[in-house]
Formats: sequence, C-alpha cells, structure tokens
Amino acid sequence: MTAPSPAPAAPLQATVPDAAAGRRFDAVLAELFPDFSRSRLAAWIKSGDARLDGREVRPRDPVRGGETVTLHAQLDVQTHSEPEDIALDVLYEDEHVFVINKPAGLVVHPGAGNPAGTLVNALLHRDPSLNVLPRAGIVHRLDKDTSGVMVVARTLPAHTALIEQLSSREVHRQYLAVVVGSLVSGGTANAPIDRHPRDRIRMAVREDGRDAVTHYRLRERFRAHTLLECRLETGRTHQIRVHMAHLKHPIVGDPLYGGPLKLPRGATEDLVATLRGFKRQALHAETLEFAHPVTGEPVRTTAPVPDDLTQLVRVLRADTAAAAEKDR
Repeated sequence: MTAPSPAPAAPLQATVPDAAAGRRFDAVLAELFPDFSRSRLAAWIKSGDARLDGREVRPRDPVRGGETVTLHAQLDVQTHSEPEDIALDVLYEDEHVFVINKPAGLVVHPGAGNPAGTLVNALLHRDPSLNVLPRAGIVHRLDKDTSGVMVVARTLPAHTALIEQLSSREVHRQYLAVVVGSLVSGGTANAPIDRHPRDRIRMAVREDGRDAVTHYRLRERFRAHTLLECRLETGRTHQIRVHMAHLKHPIVGDPLYGGPLKLPRGATEDLVATLRGFKRQALHAETLEFAHPVTGEPVRTTAPVPDDLTQLVRVLRADTAAAAEKDR
C-alpha cells in the first residue's frame, strides 16, 4: 500500500501592507503566511511558486507595499516510507494532531537497521495524508526503548506551530525515571550535551556542546534507587539519560550509560531477578502539555506507566520494606 500523492491546492493570496515597504520579500512572506516554515517558503520563492504581483522575485528583493502575493503551496511528498498496519495507542486525536502512547521497543523513524516497522510506518497507515509532512508529522522523538507520550502534527500549520513551541521551550514534557542511588533531594542538571568525541553512538556532557537543562525531583526513594520525576527544559538526544549518568545516578537498565548492575546488600530474590531482567532504560514520558496549534487551548495528556516499570517500582518498594522490617 503506497500513500497517495497530494492533490494540487488552490493558490493563496495576500496583500503586502504599506508598512512593510522596503523590507525583504522573504521576511514579509513569512509574516503573511505563518503556517509555513521559512525554509519551505524560501524553496517556493526559488521555484517561482511564491510571486509578487505575478512576478518571480528574489528573496532579498524589497517590497513597496500594496502588492499582491500569490503562493502556490505545493505540498510534495516528504515521507516516502510505506504504510504498515501497526497498532497505535492514541490518547488524543482531532483533525490537527495525534497524541500517542509509544510502547518501549518501537523505533520512531526508519533508518539503518530499521527500514520498516516504525512509528512512521504506523502513522502513514492510520493517516496516509501525513506523507506530505516531514517525518510523517513527528516533531519530537523518544528513544526506541523509552515509552510514553508523543505529539504528532496532522497538518502543515500544526507542524509549524508545534515546532515553534518546542523551539521556544513552551511544551511541558515530564518523565518518570528509576535511577541508581538513593537521592536525598531534587535539583537541576544544567550541562551542555553533544556527540561523544570518540563513540558516535553515544552523547556526552561537553563544554562545547548545546545547552541542555533537566529539572528533577524525588517521587519515591528506595534503599539504593530513586524514582524521579524529570522535566525537560531543552530536548537534546538522550538528554535525561546523559544528565543522570553525569550526576552518577544512571537510569536502571540503560545499555549505553547505565554501567554495571548494582544490587543493594541483602536484596530480595525478586529484586535481583527483576533488575537483572530489566533490559531497557527505566524511562517513561509520562505527561505532555502544549498549546493546541489551532485553538491555543491547553492540551494535557498522560500516558499510563507500562507494566514493566510498574513491576520494577513495586519490587523496589517491597525490598525497601523488607529491609526495614529486618532492622526492627
């Protein structure tokens, strides 16, 4: 099954305000048609699909004011993956956005080693029109083995608006993480992140990296582990995982940053088996809140904690209780 090509859209028109006289055409175009990204508008200027009084002009050419801008918004296919019938847990849906609960183990984007069976393939099956959007409308990502809530745009205006909200740090993203060590308080990790200088698969805290800020607070303490609530201020690759490892409290089960298995002294058999069998990072995107890209109303969704993480917390709680009982 191949997603259909988009039908040609009717041209859009707008009048250049007199107050814009002398300004660059590309800057004025971005203000007249804010639903489209600047890069997409620049491509349409170059291709002649954005015209001024019927004329092709350069991005830097000045406007006089009062001209008619005509925009043939050619929404070409951007996502060429094949649709696949993969079940999706949709938490919220309207004509502009999907909010989904991604399970651990589902890759978000096709790539080397994962050409199919991804979230992109599933989205294209549910809504074939997403093929005109970059990455089928996905505006942020979760690692393969991180579970939880994600928002997906269904239209180009929604895509542009959500990207802008993410860039301006207006999207609330809250995670649950089980980390090694019994923390006594919350805090903030403010440490820049970029690619590891020697291992291109990993990220690392680097002085020359991009700014990265993670706020965390205690949800529950155990004997040698802590359940944290983490809030992203920025959204760097592997951010929470890198920051917690940098603070010497790596996420349980993290194959890249977790280090060797650590067991508390006298751990229950149940806890030993659970920790040894937990083969993914114990990280779950719990809550996502953003302004609806069309109405502006707040949208808040929460993804249920998956069974494996619920079981891990239950066993850690039981181990802590058992140790306290022995000390009485």
